Amino acid sequence: MKKIKSQTIWRIIIFAVVLFGLLSLIFPVDRTNPPVTGEIKAPEKVMAILRRACFDCHSNETAWPWYSYVTPTSWLIAKDVREGREELNFSEWSDYNIKQQNHKRKKCGKEVEKGEMPLW
Repeated sequence: MKKIKSQTIWRIIIFAVVLFGLLSLIFPVDRTNPPVTGEIKAPEKVMAILRRACFDCHSNETAWPWYSYVTPTSWLIAKDVREGREELNFSEWSDYNIKQQNHKRKKCGKEVEKGEMPLW
């Protein structure tokens, strides 16, 4: 097997960086945080846990990490946040009726018990 020259490796790396840069310009990612319309009410300790473990995907207060600006990682993170907000959004809690709120509380508990949430 032939050895790959370091010059070839550098060309591949530069090509990949330019390609991902162009892709991020062509397919930009929406990283906006819509306004908070009604937050969940919970004890301070519970809110601290929710903010730390859940709010980045399940609220309009997402803290976008540096790697959410790097293509293609940005696409995956934006997709996770979009889907998370659609499933449960603590920043729009008051928009849910009582039945929906109770259902979402129970579902949250089950997801945590099963170890499916929060994601690592």
